[in-house]
Amino acid sequence: MASSTPLSAAATALRPSPGRPNALGVAAVVVTVVLWASAFVGIRAIGPTFSPGSLTLGRLAVAAVVLGALVLPQLAKSKLLPRGREWWPILGYGVMWFGGYNVALNAAEHLLDAGTAALLINVNPILVAIMAGVFLKEGFPRWLIIGSLVAFGGVALIAFGSGSGTGERSTADVAGVLLCLLAAVLAAVSVIIQKPVLRKFPAGQATWFGIMVGAVCCLPFSGQLVSELQSAPLPATLGLVYLGIFPTAIAFTTWAYALSLIDAGKLAATTYLVPGTTILISWLVLSEVPAVLGLVGGLVCLVGVGLTRRRSR
Repeated sequence: MASSTPLSAAATALRPSPGRPNALGVAAVVVTVVLWASAFVGIRAIGPTFSPGSLTLGRLAVAAVVLGALVLPQLAKSKLLPRGREWWPILGYGVMWFGGYNVALNAAEHLLDAGTAALLINVNPILVAIMAGVFLKEGFPRWLIIGSLVAFGGVALIAFGSGSGTGERSTADVAGVLLCLLAAVLAAVSVIIQKPVLRKFPAGQATWFGIMVGAVCCLPFSGQLVSELQSAPLPATLGLVYLGIFPTAIAFTTWAYALSLIDAGKLAATTYLVPGTTILISWLVLSEVPAVLGLVGGLVCLVGVGLTRRRSR
């Protein structure tokens, strides 16, 4: 997925209408895809050192400091802060995406390889499309329904391939699949409720607000984080810092920026590039390759997502 072909396809799919400033949006998507793909590998690499909750808190703490250094001066000048009910969606995606999603994903990657986890999270675009049909009144086109069924069939293949072992290992793999699906649901809901926030607040500020909310929710893990940092080897600590700066502070901001320019359903569909990129990085860095059924299921998921992008006549 590091080749120019899929990225070119993404650029074509997001090509704006005349006069629409979307070139930076496409660049933001590319940055988001690559950095989010690296996050799956990074989480898997430092997972033995940090527990799911402490990893989330450490990652968010680093991101809050780095992004806050850029956002706080802007807020001091503009004095543009959420008021009243404007806080509700921010609290929503802060708790679900920056808090719950990350804890669930971190826990899942204690049980699954990075590529399989990324493939399972890839149901997120379909969930976004379904919720957009319900809550944004976009309807349910025929190809959306067909593609959703095909993609969930792919998820079933991944689950079957992951749980094909016996005893404790099989149970652990199924638990990992369920945690990934929970993370996908939390992320999808967050995309829907984040979109309106970006109509008033810049991407960096909207992201920083969510990071701060997620960090507050994860404060109960602060004792674990301090303890694990004291015994963590230097590469694991540097990995935690990387996750906080790049896949969190930068990638979530570039995502929010793209979301402010591009329809939620169309943007979410571009994240189908993440699993293939993750598998490539995981193979190069961790020598991990999902089971054959996992790869087949991932391809079926990609086909399903592709079908959802077709238009009914």
